[in-house]
Parts: sequence; structure tokens; C-alpha cells
Amino acid sequence: MFEEENAQWGLVHALVLDGRGGARSIARTQLDGLVLQPEESLWLHWDRGHPQTQTWLRQDSGLNEFSCDLLLEENTRPRMLPLPDAQMLLFLRGINLNPGAEPEDMVSVRIFAEAQRVISLRLRPLRATDELLQQLDEGRGPRTASELLLSLAQLLTDKIQAVVSDLSELVDDQEEKLEADERYTPEHGALQQMRRRAAGLRRFLAPQREIYAQLARNKCPWFVEDDADYWNELNNSLIRYLEELELTRERVALVLESEDRRLNERMNRTMYRFGIITCIFLPMSFVTGLLGINVGGIPGSASPYGFLYASLLVVGLALGQWWLFRRLRWV
Repeated sequence: MFEEENAQWGLVHALVLDGRGGARSIARTQLDGLVLQPEESLWLHWDRGHPQTQTWLRQDSGLNEFSCDLLLEENTRPRMLPLPDAQMLLFLRGINLNPGAEPEDMVSVRIFAEAQRVISLRLRPLRATDELLQQLDEGRGPRTASELLLSLAQLLTDKIQAVVSDLSELVDDQEEKLEADERYTPEHGALQQMRRRAAGLRRFLAPQREIYAQLARNKCPWFVEDDADYWNELNNSLIRYLEELELTRERVALVLESEDRRLNERMNRTMYRFGIITCIFLPMSFVTGLLGINVGGIPGSASPYGFLYASLLVVGLALGQWWLFRRLRWV
């Protein structure tokens, strides 16, 4: 009910988690003096491009200048930065599923987290946050700040799985077509795009895997007891996706290499046939050229059967060469 009012301030969502899987929305004006119950947590999701977001973050959030600068910097990479007083900065990447966007053009979400407060910033919409809101609306969402981080990371990872599976299926389709039809020519542009997409995804997912491993090892005091197991499972999932992306790149390279080899073999066979034809017609051309010179003494020039003799000679040469090539197994 406060979404339109909050949007004027750059606040996409302002929710108080009730500790039971649900949440209630609050207005931007209610942030000042807000008192949370021990079981409650606050989640503020901001539009990083809105000027009011930067104003609130620097003046009213209570974060130091260092944290604000990192959260608002133009370009960043996935990483986790521990802060004093059991706080942390978390920078994650998600698949860009917005209309007209390429999945490898990943969406960044910057997060400041502490025991009862999570502040997240995004520049472009994220499907993961929309699904998280739906879970909270249905009463089956995260109950604490630590579960909120874990749920967001889980949803981001699930979106990665779908894209990785789609890439793998596209390569499967190309391999099956090549095996089924030797004359099939794969689209090099599409294969190169698959390869670039796998490389782009791997570029950002590799450091994100390290984040999950770090969160599994270094447990914050306000984390739920079994959070480390879930972070470790997310780490294992990303390892599997990274291996699948690397395998996809190698398979695309093999398809391209196989196609280049087939094209080379086809070209070699064509040039070989042209070479055989040239070898056959070269002696015949020599004989006909020799007999065609306009000088006296050409054999058979005065005989009415001269052309027949020349034709038989040419045919005999052709047959002799064919027999010789067969003996040498050239044809």
C-alpha cells in the first residue's frame, strides 16, 4: 500500500519481517524512529539510480562514508566484505531476465546486512526479489536477516541453473544435428554467441562461488545455526554450474573444430578430384595442341582417316591413364 509513496523516494520495498515467514510494508516516513521487536528484521530495497536513494544512504542510514561509497560505486564485482560490529557488505550478481536483455549482462545487487537490518540496492529489476516478495506475502518467506540473505542468494542461483541448462540443451541440439546429417552446417554465429555467453556467465559466477564458500566458513554471530550448511550447498551448486559452463565452452569449440575439419576434408576431396581431372586432360591437351600447329609434316594431314587416328590416340591415352591411376589407387 506504500509502494507508490515510497517510489518517490527511490524506495522500491520497505518491509518488516515478522519472524514467522511474513512481512508488513511500511512507508518511507516511518523509518525515522522505527523500533523493531526482537524477532523482527527490516528489509529496505532501494533503486540505486534514484537521487533520493543516495541522499538517504549518506545522511539517514547510519552507514559510514566508506560503506556508502562502495554501495554506490558505478562498477563492482561479486565480493563479500566484513565490517565491524558483525556487519557486512555483500555484492552479488543475478541473471538479467528483463525483456530485451542478454542473460550474461548480469544484474548487480549490493547489500548491507546486520543482525536486524538488510539494505539492498539495485539498478535494474530483479526477478529474485519479486519472488521473495511473493513468498513473504504467502507467509513462507525468510524469518530473519540471515535467512533473507540466504533466500535471495538461493533465488539468484536458481535463475542461473535455468540459463546453464538452456545453453547445454542448445549445444546438444547442434551435436545431434551434426551426427544425424553430415551435410548439416551449424550456424557459426549462434555457436560463437553460446561460447561468449558461457564465458560471460563464468566470469561473474566464479567470484560469487568464493563468496558462498566464505560465508559457509566464516559464520556471523547473527546467522541461524544451520545457515553454513545452506551456504555450502549453494557453493557446491555454483561449482557444478561453473563446470557445466566450462564443458559447454569446450563442446562448442569441438563442434566448431569438427565443422572446420569437415569443410577442410570436403575442400581437399574437391581439389583432389580437380587434380585427377587435370592429370587426365593434360596429356590429351598436349597431343591435340601438337597436332593443331599449322606447319607442314603433321602426321595424317593428308589421310582421310587422320582425324579418326587422332581421336583414337586421345581415347587410348585417356584409358591408359585411367588404368594407371587405378593401379596406383589414386581413384
